[in-house]
Amino acid sequence: MLAIFDAQSVQPPPELHSPASHRLPTVKPKLPREILNHFITSSSRSCGALSMSFGNAAFLAFDPSASRSTNHQSLFCGLDEMYCMFKGSLNNLSRLNKQYGLSKATNEAMFVIEAYRTLRDRGPYPADQVLKELEGNFAFVVFDRKAGSVFAALDANEGINLYWGTAADGSLVISDDLEVIKASCAKSFAPFPPGCMFHSERGLMSFEHPTKKMKAMPRIDSEGVMCGANFKVDAQSRVHSMPRVGSEANWATWGSHA
Repeated sequence: MLAIFDAQSVQPPPELHSPASHRLPTVKPKLPREILNHFITSSSRSCGALSMSFGNAAFLAFDPSASRSTNHQSLFCGLDEMYCMFKGSLNNLSRLNKQYGLSKATNEAMFVIEAYRTLRDRGPYPADQVLKELEGNFAFVVFDRKAGSVFAALDANEGINLYWGTAADGSLVISDDLEVIKASCAKSFAPFPPGCMFHSERGLMSFEHPTKKMKAMPRIDSEGVMCGANFKVDAQSRVHSMPRVGSEANWATWGSHA
């Protein structure tokens, strides 16, 4: 899966950017449409790769055949201008569907959209609590076109890889394909931290340790070049309240005083 979001609407953590990306003579970061074309035309993909463009604000791309080459299913779903790309599986999906009043036929991507809708419209609920209820290996990206918001998360089990970085114009790039990220972002990328969630309005936080702040850790590759930073939970820090999501706040209470 591949998701690209314009820097004017979604600001990546500045620590993801590496100045070395523009100085290297070989690989340089690409622009969003170049990244999208590279993903779709990659020789490792079938001819069935799908993509969606939302002006210059966002690009989504999904390869349905990816499930056949990995141990994890890849799903895509769109509902009421909310779009979800999901990789992995939820072991407790049946219970979650029943809890949320959804049909038995609801798959993981559809469930994530409904869970996101609940957080957005019918809170307040702590976002970390909702994600802690998900059992299994998973990574997902949700794009809410109406709100112009992005919500991404990766489970804490480290069974699935997810990466993020910055394109040549500063756009945020998220993908489960390391080679796509390297070719797209040069040195301005890093693994997405396990057990964490990112929302475009409130940034990155750990849903495993919601009372702790995240800290950027410098990362140098085998060539001795500074890359995009890794993010770790700062065990010595503490946030003042739990992140909540409600209809009135429209995600604005994430990380603020309850």
